[in-house]
Amino acid sequence: MLGAGGAGLARALRARTQAWLWGWRGRSLALARAAGGLHAWGRQPSAGREPRGRRRSLSAAAVVNAAPRPLQPYLRLMRLDKPIGTWLLYLPCTWSIGLAAEPGCFPDWCMLSLFGTGAVLMRGAGCTINDMWDQDYDKKVTRTASRPIAAGDISTFQSFVFLGAQLTLALGVLLCLNHYSIALGASSLLLVITYPLMKRITYWPQLALGLTFNWGALLGWSAIKGSCEPSVCLPLYFSGIMWTLIYDTIYAHQDKKDDALIGLKSTALRFREDTKQWLSGFSVAMLGALSLVGVNSDQTAPYYIALAAVGAHLAHQV
Repeated sequence: MLGAGGAGLARALRARTQAWLWGWRGRSLALARAAGGLHAWGRQPSAGREPRGRRRSLSAAAVVNAAPRPLQPYLRLMRLDKPIGTWLLYLPCTWSIGLAAEPGCFPDWCMLSLFGTGAVLMRGAGCTINDMWDQDYDKKVTRTASRPIAAGDISTFQSFVFLGAQLTLALGVLLCLNHYSIALGASSLLLVITYPLMKRITYWPQLALGLTFNWGALLGWSAIKGSCEPSVCLPLYFSGIMWTLIYDTIYAHQDKKDDALIGLKSTALRFREDTKQWLSGFSVAMLGALSLVGVNSDQTAPYYIALAAVGAHLAHQV
């Protein structure tokens, strides 16, 4: 009797366990499918490992998505979810600050941090100005239709107030520098405001972007030394402009069909099938200018080794 009761209990437990396992497995499979976590042939990932699609991310986009919902459109307006533009604005500053450092010394970390903060704010201000100017065009281009102003998430007035806040904070950063650098930095504001209009009037808006985005090549040196050294700062500025023409021409190719339809201009439309030849010319000019910077600032072998690596990378890109 005990044996029969035990057997019955065992069967009941087995049935419950199987039902629970099948239910758990079904829920797991459904979750895995939703997360895109199933491997080929329908197998689940190894036990104890979280599917790749569900890992927590510390990317800029994830940070913006985790912010309070009313704040998200403003963070997207200043492109905090796409930080590559901030790096492109910041890097010429670091070149200049590094070159201005005393031989054998690291660059001024305080100054690097200050310029990093300024890059975030000024890139955000530039994007805000760009989207205010371009909101009617952005609605007609697939890639830009979801931008906050074009999508109606932020009004023009709200974006104008937000622009004022960013520029005020950027001014606070600028006032930490010497008087020469304050005047030099303030003079770049005209470029920041007018750059977005260039695509309406010239096939060379990327040149205007280069003039704007590489201003830090002048400002970084003056922030350390008190003024610009033309023999170093001018070829460095020129090399940055050439670099911008390279990467932003490549970038402009993704919008060239939409740009042609709505009447906007770009170097991608200007160069067309000759793009590789133009990019090769810009690359040679950039490397030549950086070589001149090295000679005029008494650089040694590591600088030229790094320059050779840059040349190889540019050739690969082209």
